[in-house]
Amino acid sequence: MSVTTKKKHVTKEVLEEYPLPEGSRQVVKVVASRGNNLHEVVTSRGEKFLVSMPSKFRKHVWIKRGDFILVEPIEEGDKVKAEISHILFKEQIKHIQEQNLWPEEFSERSAAPQKGWIPEDLLPPSEDESEEDGEDRELGDLCINVNRVCIQQWESESEDSCSEDEEEEDEEQEEAEKDENESKTEK
Repeated sequence: MSVTTKKKHVTKEVLEEYPLPEGSRQVVKVVASRGNNLHEVVTSRGEKFLVSMPSKFRKHVWIKRGDFILVEPIEEGDKVKAEISHILFKEQIKHIQEQNLWPEEFSERSAAPQKGWIPEDLLPPSEDESEEDGEDRELGDLCINVNRVCIQQWESESEDSCSEDEEEEDEEQEEAEKDENESKTEK
């Protein structure tokens, strides 16, 4: 079988099959990649261990931290306790949830905030907190981009006086240049 054909079959298997966590299979969440096709995972009970990726998935399918996978336990090895049997995508997760086989600990509500939400510890204090502190801060004062140069704006009076002074200096300089040019042409 050629590499392209193998990739096509593996991709079709990963995307179109809807496996269930039956028997010894269990759903786990990827915590980190440890190299050499090993990944650290956590179970719904909080156990952490390493799983290996079978050679059929290597260089064809990638997983990252936060993905859910189905694993089957293996007997050999102390550190590596399971092998990846299937990588779960949204549709497959939805199918497992419909069958009521999805672990409650991995439910979307308890696992993480919805996409696009900012965690509470990264948000500026709310109005209630600032009133309790007796401080009236604006959001602009709390969120300062330190990567940008702060340009201070001058009052309109100082801008007018600066522009008038600059205009006078420019006129004097132009007159001096004209005088020099006239003296050169006379010689």
